[in-house]
Amino acid sequence: MSSPSYFSIFGVFAIAFLFFSSPVLSKDEEDNLLQGLNSYRQAQNLPPLAKNAKADCIAEEIADDNKDQPCAVTTAKSNVVPSRPSQITKFMDYAEKCKVDINTTTDAIVMPVCVPKLVQTLLLANYTHSQYAKYLNDSRFVGAGVGSEDDWMVVVLTTGASGGSFEGSGTESLVASVWGCVALALLGLMIGNFVRL
Repeated sequence: MSSPSYFSIFGVFAIAFLFFSSPVLSKDEEDNLLQGLNSYRQAQNLPPLAKNAKADCIAEEIADDNKDQPCAVTTAKSNVVPSRPSQITKFMDYAEKCKVDINTTTDAIVMPVCVPKLVQTLLLANYTHSQYAKYLNDSRFVGAGVGSEDDWMVVVLTTGASGGSFEGSGTESLVASVWGCVALALLGLMIGNFVRL
């Protein structure tokens, strides 16, 4: 008789894992770059950059908009120029789409790079051996969002302070959590009843 309860508990945990684990949608190039940047920071005795989902969204939007620009413009290290979100023309649109409070982006840094075919060694060098290195070496930056499109890679560095945390209003995550819990409870009950049959 205890078997059905084990199945019910296992089912609830399996569903919880599926509901609450973040989807694995990131590309290998993005994950590899973040891993390389974190190795670089470790060599500088700095903590690794935590993945920031909202900064990821912004980085994806910027990369998507840049995809039609020629790569020759920014491939040379001398042309690599970081920017503040306020310097990006369509940043308000990106922030709205990604549900980011614009007041939480002022201290962030946006670092786009264009490398043909996103060759990993060249990508990492464009970040660690350019003007971007000073930001990667700055301990104020604790998080990162990474996005890519075609030959473009964009890294958005975030801070732990409210001016660079990329927080949203919080309402959407609360609503999603409540509905996730309700759905999880209903599925757990359905699986429990199914196993008992």
